[in-house]
Amino acid sequence: MDFDTPLAEAWVRAIAAAVEKERARLTDLDSAIGDGDHGSNLQRGFAAALTALDGLQPAGPGAVLTKTGTTLISKVGGASGPLYGKAFRAIGAALPDPAAPAAVAEALSAGLDAIRLLGKAAPGDKTIVDAWTPAVAAFRATAATGADLPTAAAAAAEAAEQGARDTIPLQARKGRASYLGERSIGHQDPGATSTALVFRTLADITTT
Repeated sequence: MDFDTPLAEAWVRAIAAAVEKERARLTDLDSAIGDGDHGSNLQRGFAAALTALDGLQPAGPGAVLTKTGTTLISKVGGASGPLYGKAFRAIGAALPDPAAPAAVAEALSAGLDAIRLLGKAAPGDKTIVDAWTPAVAAFRATAATGADLPTAAAAAAEAAEQGARDTIPLQARKGRASYLGERSIGHQDPGATSTALVFRTLADITTT
């Protein structure tokens, strides 16, 4: 299985559904250490992305994700819109048509680079990066063994979910949560949590 245009569209639709389902949880997590709008912002952004895709005749999977990223940047407020938007645009720009697992790994890595460039965050800062970094590493390492896309995506999802959980004992050093200092300790980062949703949906759509 390669990553092609139908799979790219399915991924965006699956993310939108997951964000809709988990909106309240994401809001609760963000209310504890942020502005309380992470769930609603992402839900609005991915709903807009679905509308944008409905009228799109993409030239390949990269075009799907580039359009998604552009829509997120224009429709989502707060930090999450630009971060996810830049990530999806970078992934889209890096994807060939179709993309084998190794190429998908490099595209996901390009997405991480875009996040880090914009947000200036590193692993351990209690941000999206804490889930995206291990997910990319797991995807790349699994793909390098010759594993297929579903296997690499499953490894990435598990790593992202663990990365999100690992933010609980961290003190935030970036974003709104950093203003809380030690009071940010003990809470799971909402951005890392939504990143885990992004990678879990990729794993799910490749196995159905």
